[in-house]
Amino acid sequence: MNKPLKFPTSQFVPETGNASESVDKTDFTRLCAAEHPADLAVQFSEFDMEQVADIFTGLSPDCCADVLVHMDYDDQREIARHLPDDILARIIAHMSSDDRVDLIQSMPDERGEGLLHLLAKTEREDIRRLSSYEEDTAGAIMTSEYATLSPNFTARLAIDKLRLEAPDKETIYYAYVIDTERRLIGQVSLRELILAKPNARIEDIMRRDPIRANVHDDQEAVARQMAKYDLLAIPVTNGNDAMVGIITFDDVHDVIEEEATEDFHRMGSISSGTGGDDLVDIGLKDASSWLLIQKRLPWLLALVFMNIFSGAGIAFYEETIQTTVALVFFLPLLIGSGGNAGAQSATLMVRALAIGDVVMKDWLRLIGKEVGIALCIGACMGVAVSFIGIFRGGPDVAVIVSLAMVCVVLFGSLLGLSLPFLLTHFKLDPATASAPLVTSIADIGGVVIYFAIATWYLGLGTIA
Repeated sequence: MNKPLKFPTSQFVPETGNASESVDKTDFTRLCAAEHPADLAVQFSEFDMEQVADIFTGLSPDCCADVLVHMDYDDQREIARHLPDDILARIIAHMSSDDRVDLIQSMPDERGEGLLHLLAKTEREDIRRLSSYEEDTAGAIMTSEYATLSPNFTARLAIDKLRLEAPDKETIYYAYVIDTERRLIGQVSLRELILAKPNARIEDIMRRDPIRANVHDDQEAVARQMAKYDLLAIPVTNGNDAMVGIITFDDVHDVIEEEATEDFHRMGSISSGTGGDDLVDIGLKDASSWLLIQKRLPWLLALVFMNIFSGAGIAFYEETIQTTVALVFFLPLLIGSGGNAGAQSATLMVRALAIGDVVMKDWLRLIGKEVGIALCIGACMGVAVSFIGIFRGGPDVAVIVSLAMVCVVLFGSLLGLSLPFLLTHFKLDPATASAPLVTSIADIGGVVIYFAIATWYLGLGTIA
């Protein structure tokens, strides 16, 4: 469906009619100068991508590149599919190295190779080199467009060099000092260069041994490193300590968002994807119903069979239930409270482990702290529910329900705290300690704890 293009902040485009036919494309060139590329990308994304591709044929390659990198990957691929190879190659040449690698890799191999041959040799070799790094590593998201300086330069000469190179670099706020073998020996910011005396030598004002990442480091680890040190960019080196690229904050922002989405999916017991149709890549809005069923059903089926143990626990204490039927009234309340307490604790712990706020050695100390917190919360909830117990079943039921509430909340809280640590110990993702998983285990434990206390208190024989 072709919707008419309309840009509320611009007077260049009519509100009706086919924009690519009714408006001279010079208007869109003026529009590119008047609007931020991110705003244009949002507006273009609402319309048919074939129409947008037609508009791109009349715009300058640098304008198209700026807009394209702000669009969703699916829209990028669709626009690229409708563009002639020669025009697409010119647009790719104006994209930053990491963005054009992503776009090339998303295309069929035959077309990707054809586009590579239309690019300059240096760009072609750069794309192939960056494409060689494994997915989810620092090398896969770095860019090779960074500013370097010699330690023998003066501040004045360095500023002159950066002024000339600025249009072709990802950022010039940081410049990296390398030796003749391209080994990273220091870093200097543009602010430091401006404030330095014109004749000051770079080796005298640079910060030696800067924070760096290795090409094989995990992307998430690099993102945490940049956040820890408040870096706008981080240099990337290879095994020989030679500088091969930089990673800027906008690159790790996407990594952080993707990792957070994966963690949320795991905590919701949504299966991780292994193919190109992963829910993380597609997004909820564009995901098919069948894909959502595939992601959600496996864990839910597993949890259904796990909850059979709750039924088995109830059946085991059938005699206790028959003796005091009023106990059944409080069963959903108690096991729900234990599950909720466990889910709370697990959420706090998964988040703390993800951001590095706690580590494995903190487990015992946190266990002791959680026991005190859970007992306090459980006691308050036990007192609150005891009044209902008196009303529904008398003093004996009130005591049973109160004691069970304290024990169930304690069990759920310790389970929620410990399970993420246990998964981390076995090199598994702590986010797998999802709320549904914790709740299901807490339900089973809650049933056993509740009726065991009731059996003991009422003197009905075997507890378990």
